[in-house]
Amino acid sequence: MSFVGRSRVGSGANGRARFRARARVRVAGMAQLARAAAIVALVLACALVFASPAAFGKVGRGYTVVRLSEVVRSIFYAPQYVALARGFFEDEGLRIDLSTAWGADKGAAALISGACDIGFFGPEAAIYIYNQGAPDYLVGFAQLTQMDGSFFLARAGMPDPFSWEHVRGKTIVGARLGGVPEMVLEWVLKRHGIEPFKDVNIVTSLAFAAAPGAFAAGIGDYIAQFEPSMTELEMAGQGKIVASMGVEGGEIMYTVYHVRRSQLTRDRDMLIRFTRALYQGMNWVEEHTPTETAEVIRPFFPDTKLEVIARIVKRYKDQGTWPATPEVSPSGLMRLQEVMASAGELKAAVPANALVTMEITRAALKSK
Repeated sequence: MSFVGRSRVGSGANGRARFRARARVRVAGMAQLARAAAIVALVLACALVFASPAAFGKVGRGYTVVRLSEVVRSIFYAPQYVALARGFFEDEGLRIDLSTAWGADKGAAALISGACDIGFFGPEAAIYIYNQGAPDYLVGFAQLTQMDGSFFLARAGMPDPFSWEHVRGKTIVGARLGGVPEMVLEWVLKRHGIEPFKDVNIVTSLAFAAAPGAFAAGIGDYIAQFEPSMTELEMAGQGKIVASMGVEGGEIMYTVYHVRRSQLTRDRDMLIRFTRALYQGMNWVEEHTPTETAEVIRPFFPDTKLEVIARIVKRYKDQGTWPATPEVSPSGLMRLQEVMASAGELKAAVPANALVTMEITRAALKSK
């Protein structure tokens, strides 16, 4: 089923004309994105002038409150929720004030302006900010995921067994342009000989939370999206999960805990304790069954059934989503930049030692 209001890929002169029209729209969209980035850079630069130092501080019984902004709420981040629910952060004297930004761009803006103490999002946002020349740019100090967390679902009635050739001429519900989920999708398509926006239509205009509902309403033939939406669509008979974008895309630095560069020295002790608690959560998930993990993190997903959470945790665990330790991967960052360059979203490559540090994690693991 095609996206309402968009043409399928056609043949002949009319098809080529539609291809050119879509290409022009994409180029215009990228130019608009670049202009928006320049505006954001100016706003953030001004915010840097007025931002106060990190606002975390001691409260009751000696706890230090840390404002943590997560990019989205997803079972993809199960070890973080285990660390919160099991009290591992409190064991380290930290009380986490958790908020959800619903976008790496929003999370990065909150961090660089001082509205949060730690930002948890994809490093592409840090790369964009670094290339805009921000003086107190963002640095990743701990990593939770080492591959894409989305899955690829085919609408009921699509050819089975699945082949990437089947998407040619069809419509995929994708993600926001410039975001890692969309860039990984395009990267995977290219690896299978499918040219994005030419051989296949990709819907990139839907909000993250709205995409699954739009697919259920009939938009698109395929969808690439995070859990629990994919499993819920599958269980509702809307389609079948046919591929893991994490497995297809390979190892990549995907979701990382960031701070402003100036915080690395000033807040070092807090960051070490934070990382140590996170590591405990990662170990707990590794040592327990998916059902046990699901029971612990269920309060973070009140609208999702326990068996669905357990099924998703198992899927993520089996494919090696979470690394053995939270130490950041410089090679994963370089792979991310390859993906960004392929999507036409990388202004200039950034050296890994500018955007990530392994010192915090190594200190945390040494003192555990």
